[in-house]
Amino acid sequence: MKKTALSGPALFMYGTMILTAITAAVCFSIYYAGIIKASVILWVGITAFMILYHFGLRILAGEIAKHVPIDHNRRFYRRKSFEERLYKLLMVRKWKDKVLTFDPASYDFKNRTPHQLAVTMARSERDHWVNEVISLVSLAFILLWGCWPAFVITAILAMIFDGQFIVVQRYNRPIVMRLIERKEKKPGVNAPSVL
Repeated sequence: MKKTALSGPALFMYGTMILTAITAAVCFSIYYAGIIKASVILWVGITAFMILYHFGLRILAGEIAKHVPIDHNRRFYRRKSFEERLYKLLMVRKWKDKVLTFDPASYDFKNRTPHQLAVTMARSERDHWVNEVISLVSLAFILLWGCWPAFVITAILAMIFDGQFIVVQRYNRPIVMRLIERKEKKPGVNAPSVL
């Protein structure tokens, strides 16, 4: 199987994780060893650690989720009646194509069937719902370091960030589902719903 090059967003995430891991390790070592007990050192370390936490757990959860089958026909993935109005209000059509994609090849209409795209979109949506939970769990660090406003603000920002991807998947999936329905109406075509 041919190995594809990492996308710009993937390279950014991996590079940021390496940088924040080093920064957090250095700052925590300096602060907790008593070399420099300045609160700025601790907070730089905490900030770096939280960035590492958010990026690292998102990548880990995505890798694990690749091995979990998904059925894009489940009721959960169907658009609800209120969503059409919500997407117009959010003007999703204007910005949906500008959203970063971790693995652009998985959304390539030329090399993927509509069924594969629908499964990818459902899997991506599920991954971002898991990321919403990861953001909420980050609030537990308040118990360790205090300063709840910093952790609440970062959790909310992370949830908004992941929310955009959920919205885009839910906005686009009905288009792909219509393509699948058209294909299935052709005689002899019956695609599986679970991958």
